Amino acid sequence: MSQKIATRTAYGAALAEIGGNPNIVVLDADLSKSTKTDTFKKKYPERHINVGIAESNMMSITTSLAACGKTVFASTFAIFASGRAYDQVRNSIGYPHLNVKIGATHAGITVGEDGASHQALEDIALMRAIPGMTVISPADAVSTGALVKLAAEMVGPVYLRLGRLDVPVLYEENTKFEIGKGLTIKDGKNITLIATGFMVQQALEAAERLKAEGISARVIDLHTIKPIDTEIIVKAARETGAIITCEEHNIMGGLGSAVSEVVVRNAPVPMDFVGVEDQFGKSGKPQDLIVKYGLTPEKIVEKAKALLKRKK
Repeated sequence: MSQKIATRTAYGAALAEIGGNPNIVVLDADLSKSTKTDTFKKKYPERHINVGIAESNMMSITTSLAACGKTVFASTFAIFASGRAYDQVRNSIGYPHLNVKIGATHAGITVGEDGASHQALEDIALMRAIPGMTVISPADAVSTGALVKLAAEMVGPVYLRLGRLDVPVLYEENTKFEIGKGLTIKDGKNITLIATGFMVQQALEAAERLKAEGISARVIDLHTIKPIDTEIIVKAARETGAIITCEEHNIMGGLGSAVSEVVVRNAPVPMDFVGVEDQFGKSGKPQDLIVKYGLTPEKIVEKAKALLKRKK
């Protein structure tokens, strides 16, 4: 875990790697150096289109390309992809179920100094509510690369949630990933920590701290939020009897809500949520914001110990 790579960087590298397929076209809204689609552009400039600062227009352009049989990747910041262009994503991409992959970078509060106007904390909720939309939130560079390639192979709309911050590489290069299937990356019997994106590393650290106190915590990387892996969640609920979800997103409508929907229908157990508590973000250094909004191993440990008292 010593090496750190931003998931947006891994996204750009993966696009360049699969770009040998002449059917792949990449669009960007004047942010290619930030979204890292410039990596693809350097190798395949004829299939990289900069539409300018016009995110809604970009999404509309993808529909024509997809309707002609292209596999289209459209990239901008998550706040613009999910917010400004929501109408086009829902009605022009989602409704006709077109083969468009939305590479949404700079998600969550770890955007940092850009502040609330650029910190997408509602995007998972918005995207998972669109029928047929696959929602993916990778934890590290390895999982990002694998999941981008898998997204390119499947037919239908995909929302890829990516970060600005350099994060530890958690997985070995040969790790197998499958869209719609979570990964148990640490086993445990007393409680389960289900995390996505940047929060997977926080959950792993929290599990180690809980272990030092004699508490065995299972850690699940739920990189695909939709379609959700019902099997891995129900198994965790039945075997550990308590679940905490961990996300760099509003606790309303995101990972916690998605997991709760599975738990309440199949194996009700005590749950709690680590995430942003119904607030907008603020401008600040990423590490300071992580502490301010309680997205820390310490907060996970605190909530885990409290939740264990509610177990029957």
